[in-house]
Amino acid sequence: MMKPANRKAGTSGKRQTIRIIGGQYRRSLIPVADANGLRPTADRIRETLFNWLNHLWDGRFDDKSVLDLFAGTGALGFEAASRGAAHVQMAETNTAALACLRATRDKLQANQVRINSADAFLMLKRMDASRFDLVLLDPPFAGKLFDRLFPFLPAIVKPGGLVYIESDQPEDPGPDLPIIRQGKAGQVYYQLHEHLIAPHKSE
Repeated sequence: MMKPANRKAGTSGKRQTIRIIGGQYRRSLIPVADANGLRPTADRIRETLFNWLNHLWDGRFDDKSVLDLFAGTGALGFEAASRGAAHVQMAETNTAALACLRATRDKLQANQVRINSADAFLMLKRMDASRFDLVLLDPPFAGKLFDRLFPFLPAIVKPGGLVYIESDQPEDPGPDLPIIRQGKAGQVYYQLHEHLIAPHKSE
C-alpha cells in the first residue's frame, strides 16, 4: 500500500527497480512505481525473513498460502511466489503500484499470485473463513494501523501459521502471537510471530 511522505521515497524520473533475491524468479526485476513515499522492503531484511521461513518450513513453500496485505511493490509477496508458495494474495489500492504489480505478475507468469485492489480492512472483513500460513504486514508507518489489524489475525492465520510485521517500532499482537524471530535495520523493526492456539482443557 502507499507509504506516507515521511518514509523513504523513490526519486522521480527514471523508474527504479529492485531484484527478487531468491527462488525461481531470482534476479528478476520488480518496477517501483513513481509514487511518493513508496518504500520497498530492503534486500537484507527480505533475505533474513526468507532464511527464517526456509528454516522453519524445512524449505517447503509449495503447500503454503500467503497474504501480502499492504503489497506496495510486491517485493515480499513475489519473494514468496518465487520460492514456490502455492498461493499468494496481494492487496494494494494505489493505481500506479497496482499497474506495476500486475505487470510483474504477468512478466513472471506467476499464476499463483492474485492481486486485489480492495481496501485492506474491507478484505479482512470479508475473509473471515480464510486461513493463511503466512501474513505479511508492512502498513504505512504513520497510519498506526496495527491496533486495528491485530484483531483480525486469529481468524485468517492458521494455527501454527506465521505473521511478519515491519514497522518503525516494536509491535505486540498479543499472547496468541508470540514473537519467534526479530531484527532491526536502521529505523526499521522486523518481527516474525507464530499463531498459537491454547490447548483445550478437559473438564
